[in-house]
Amino acid sequence: MILIDEKYERFRAGVRDFVKEVVEPRADDIDKEGTFPEDVVKACAEQGYLGLVVPEELGGAGTDTLEYTIVVEEVSRACGSTGIILAAHNSLGTWPILNFGAEEQVDEYVPPLARGERMGAFGLTEPNAGSDAAGTQTTAVLDGDHYVINGSKCFITNASDDRDTGYVITAVTDKEQGVRGISSFIILGGTSGFRVAKHENKMGLRGSETAVLEFADVKLPKENLLGKEGDGFKQFMVTLDGGRISIGAMALGIAQGALDHALERAKTRVQFGKPIGTKQAIQFKIADMATQVDAARAMVYNAALLKDAGKPFSTESAAAKLYASEVSYFCTYEAIQIFGGYGYMKDYPLERFYRDTRLTEIGEGTSEIQRIVIARNLLGKLS
Repeated sequence: MILIDEKYERFRAGVRDFVKEVVEPRADDIDKEGTFPEDVVKACAEQGYLGLVVPEELGGAGTDTLEYTIVVEEVSRACGSTGIILAAHNSLGTWPILNFGAEEQVDEYVPPLARGERMGAFGLTEPNAGSDAAGTQTTAVLDGDHYVINGSKCFITNASDDRDTGYVITAVTDKEQGVRGISSFIILGGTSGFRVAKHENKMGLRGSETAVLEFADVKLPKENLLGKEGDGFKQFMVTLDGGRISIGAMALGIAQGALDHALERAKTRVQFGKPIGTKQAIQFKIADMATQVDAARAMVYNAALLKDAGKPFSTESAAAKLYASEVSYFCTYEAIQIFGGYGYMKDYPLERFYRDTRLTEIGEGTSEIQRIVIARNLLGKLS
């Protein structure tokens, strides 16, 4: 157990009550139906969970990063799909506007996002620019009082034609400047020339919509530029640092959920006349899972606390995301093993956890990218 201020444990208790009442009963159906859980997301909005990173004066909940982390963790403990919807909306769709936007942009775009009237999404990844984000090929050409945008994005979470959605996207405004020629823009769904194309059929997180975005001569007012031209790469690198805390929290929640089920199974499943938890082979699995979950929680919470303190946290967020995601994979694997054949069946949630957590080692930068980030931050620039 990680020792944190009692106010956070009280906060967690309230979140957990909400999850047990609203999220957990719908989790299996969300996965089976493979559709965006409108009812659950609406309930989350009413709780203020779609405005976690937004100050109260802008209509948000005004939570700190650790409280936000706890919400994503506890929601993901029951439903990874809902967890990633909240994480992407808050840390990727809302946070960049809140932190890099002009006052007019913040006032116009942030309150509807905070209230859940509009979903938020982040358009960075492209078919040829994933881990190599500097390889962005979508272009934005200034033409008088507007930019003309052409290109595409892929694997975009929360992308939809069925609801009001706002996107922060990146595009090249000066190809001669390399990463310094990438800029960020705010674009709303329904803008002429912009469409949500293919919806992906995913292995896990099936209640979270993931789609391709296409831009064909989209005319976007100059006022939709986020920050200054050339700031895009720097903006999304900072955004991803914070987003990695979110994915770490999501992975942590799934890992804890798997451990919860494994503990219950070890206590109640009887073989050879005794609960299987009396067997050393099972005890060792439980011990390893619990130890790694606690270690992952310490790392994720530490990154959140560093961010709240205004201290550098890039290395810590990458390490937390890397470790928590790999712990989550380990815990879901071991929990299925403890359940035996039943763990492989859709009657139990563990196979869903196993599918859902696989994305945590890929999204917001793969495990390989996290290792590069950590090593470069520690080693500095070498000739």
